Amino acid sequence: MRYIVRQRTILGTAMKRTFIMTRADWVALGLIAVCVSTYGCGDSASISNNVEVPLSSLTVTPGTFHSAFSSNTTSYQVDAPTAATSVTVTASPRDSTTSMTINNASTAAGQAQPIALGSPGSTVPITITLLSQAGGESTYTVNVTRLLSSDNSLKTLTVTPGSLSPLFDPTKLDYTLNVATNVPAVTIAVTKSDPGAVLSGNVSNDGRATIQLDGPGTSKAVSIIVTAPNGESKTYRITINRAASSNNNLSALRVQVGTADQTLSPGFSAGETNYRVDVGTKVTSVTVTATKADPLAVISGGVPNEGQATIQLDGPGTQKDVSIHVAAQDGNVKTYTVTIKRAAPSSNNNLSALSVTPGTLSPAFSADQLAYTVDVPTNISSVDVSATKADPDAVTSGSLSVGTGQAGGQASIPLGTPGTTTAVSITVRAPDGTSKEYSVTINRRASNDSTLSALSADAGTLDPPFAPTIVNYTVQVGLLVGSVTITATKNDLNAIMSSLGSTIAAAGIPIGHVTVSPALGVGTTVDLTLIAQDGINRTEYKITVTRGLF
Repeated sequence: MRYIVRQRTILGTAMKRTFIMTRADWVALGLIAVCVSTYGCGDSASISNNVEVPLSSLTVTPGTFHSAFSSNTTSYQVDAPTAATSVTVTASPRDSTTSMTINNASTAAGQAQPIALGSPGSTVPITITLLSQAGGESTYTVNVTRLLSSDNSLKTLTVTPGSLSPLFDPTKLDYTLNVATNVPAVTIAVTKSDPGAVLSGNVSNDGRATIQLDGPGTSKAVSIIVTAPNGESKTYRITINRAASSNNNLSALRVQVGTADQTLSPGFSAGETNYRVDVGTKVTSVTVTATKADPLAVISGGVPNEGQATIQLDGPGTQKDVSIHVAAQDGNVKTYTVTIKRAAPSSNNNLSALSVTPGTLSPAFSADQLAYTVDVPTNISSVDVSATKADPDAVTSGSLSVGTGQAGGQASIPLGTPGTTTAVSITVRAPDGTSKEYSVTINRRASNDSTLSALSADAGTLDPPFAPTIVNYTVQVGLLVGSVTITATKNDLNAIMSSLGSTIAAAGIPIGHVTVSPALGVGTTVDLTLIAQDGINRTEYKITVTRGLF
């Protein structure tokens, strides 16, 4: 029996062609299908017995085919070296009249076609399409994989401090490093031969590590594992030997009041064992911190091995010695001594500044000048007195009170009436109890105001209207008005007002009155005289009262 097939598919490309298959052919094809579905295919290549438009040769350079080239094999896997960034594909059709494209680029038979590769580990597919003059078509596929690197070597290896033994060689894996007893840590820096490799072990992938060592006389093993991109690894090993210690020095010594560092005299150095620290009279304790140059040394005495102690001081004016014993690992002991001197109470009872606002001290301020005067204008009813202590721990009292710990203060002092004197007293008591008194005499000048603030008549109207600076007025009243009373109010209570030869408002009395009986048709003049408190300034007001037919 024969079967006529009108269409077949090769590698996904449909090509119309009529061919004849016998019953035996169909049986064989069925057996092949059963075999493939049951057992799978162990090769990545696609094989066809009859490739319609075959190649006669195919090369990929540089590269290694997983299976040898065959015209009937249309799919290939190729491995390219890690260092290759591109490959050259060269193919030749069996029929010289066949046209060919490589990755859609028209390519002549035997022509090298460059193909760029991706990063190591990536795969680039390459498609070769053949088209015969009769219209037949075939496609070959080449998957090129750029291999991952197998380089798991170090390029450099350095240590700080010290030198490796033997000197570094990428092919040597084991090293020794000897360091001094006072070296607590070693810094290791490496670079990879292949930047794509991964570092692990005691060194991070950035190639740096600080290795903390154990005590003097001990050893520490350091491993540096280099894993190539393809997964192969290599381990470099360093044995670090730290020498035993005889170090009984301090590396630092601090004395603090609270968090404030105090000054050591002389300044600290490991070879100097005797120091002095001066602290204020109010300091009752200090914190002493001693740091061992060798952590394995032991501290004792006034400071425990933890390296810090709070030292309670005796009274003001006394001193205390603090001894710090440092025993090295080998037993040698060195003693440091700190003498802490607490100052006696201050005797400073001076002011460092004194001022009166408004006003100017006479004489100018100095700490040894105790008595001052200040003249202020008559319109000033109070002043601000400011004082600053030379010793903040002193205390002021009197007109201005400032407690201990405060630098200074200010007080508002009310003044007496114009022309009076106000005394200000400030006593400064030093921390040791001695005191000093500063005094300021404030003179408020007498008033020079001799003006009125108001003027009126009980009949008629002032002409012009009253103003303090206008001194001449007239008042017209009718025939039936027998008398007129003039009322005047002083601008300054302390001025003296008189009229018609008599005082009508003494100092302290704000208002004065004067009554006149004006003659018919004849103006009667009333004189008001104001004399200021200073007795110098005076103002005369005149009011002419006329009685008539108005």
